[in-house]
Amino acid sequence: MAICSTLLLLTGLPPRAPGEPFRTDINPALLYYQAFILEPHLSVDDSDFLLKTNWQGRQLPERFGKLLSGFYQNEFTLLHQAAQQKAACDWGIDLSRGPDSLLPHLAFCKRAAIAERLHAMWDLQQGDEAGARDDILAALTLGRNTARDSVLIGTLVDIAIENIVCASVAENFGRCSPETLRQLADGFDQAPTRGTILAAMKVEQTMHRDWLINRVQAARQAHPNDDPAVMEELQQMFTREGDDSDTNFWQSFTTAAGGTSEGVIKMARDTSDWYDRLAGIMALPHGAFEERFDQLSMEAGKSGTFLFLNNLNGWSRARAKEFGIQGQLAMVKAAVAYKLHGEAGLKSVNDPNGTGPFACQRFVFQGVDRGFQLTSPLIFSHAPMSCIFVEKDGPPFSVFGTHVGEAVTP
Repeated sequence: MAICSTLLLLTGLPPRAPGEPFRTDINPALLYYQAFILEPHLSVDDSDFLLKTNWQGRQLPERFGKLLSGFYQNEFTLLHQAAQQKAACDWGIDLSRGPDSLLPHLAFCKRAAIAERLHAMWDLQQGDEAGARDDILAALTLGRNTARDSVLIGTLVDIAIENIVCASVAENFGRCSPETLRQLADGFDQAPTRGTILAAMKVEQTMHRDWLINRVQAARQAHPNDDPAVMEELQQMFTREGDDSDTNFWQSFTTAAGGTSEGVIKMARDTSDWYDRLAGIMALPHGAFEERFDQLSMEAGKSGTFLFLNNLNGWSRARAKEFGIQGQLAMVKAAVAYKLHGEAGLKSVNDPNGTGPFACQRFVFQGVDRGFQLTSPLIFSHAPMSCIFVEKDGPPFSVFGTHVGEAVTP
């Protein structure tokens, strides 16, 4: 009995009988961390084969299935269990270290989402639509949970994962029955709430402000009545040897602070009013946001508020990514409604970045009708944003992004 138990521990998780209940009160992060421990370490050859090949529209070989169903199965089991939890996801990250806070889980989250996307393709080839549905929804839930700390990089990883999920639905649209598509749309609606760039901005602003003030105060305690020594310690914190960009930042930073630690504290505290104004703008929809943001940017530039200006454009880029994923999610919802209810379904879903439904047209690739394309007026990489929902297999092309509709290397 002891030997059998040990072998189970060494070789993987014991299978769960159909209908057997499992706990749903566990912090999902604990299950995610367990899943990441079980992430397989593939050989370079296997990794390149699985992850560097474009599998869209192709017959998947047995090697593909063996790698995913064999090496990844235990990780998938835990990812799917995590997606069923009712407890809030708490990654246990200590943000008191400010920009030095470690976020080791994020890279694992994205890799897991990519693996789930591939497994969904394999499930569909085997006729297992329910398995593919669960893969896609587990990846979506994982993405949403990466943003639970409301840290900017976590929120951006969430957006990246949601893009992977939306692309997975678009690529495999024709392989899913109407019922599976309906279940996917319902699952999207029932998934944890998306983290927002606005929430991330509020957390980051407070975290960085308090961290900087605390570092100045700690340096003052270490060097009482010696402000030049305090500033020297801060310079060492901000610059790295041989990095000219950091040196240039420090020169601009200390000039804006008047060369004193008291000036640094005042500069940090003065950002609060500017961020309060930006918070009201970040909640605005596409169009109104850009107009008001440009106005605020001009005012900030005239005021010379260095710390606020230094990060301002980054928030604009992040908000643009958020507009993009909001559009992508709405396109998936509209595509499913179109499949289920025709033109009436398409028109029932409004483009969050436009003034009505998405534009829709058939998509012909290399002379063959392969599906339909939804388009938004939102400008994405110098062109209106669009997504192609593939209804017929064939040579691969980009379903979304800068090169949407263009052929891609298999």
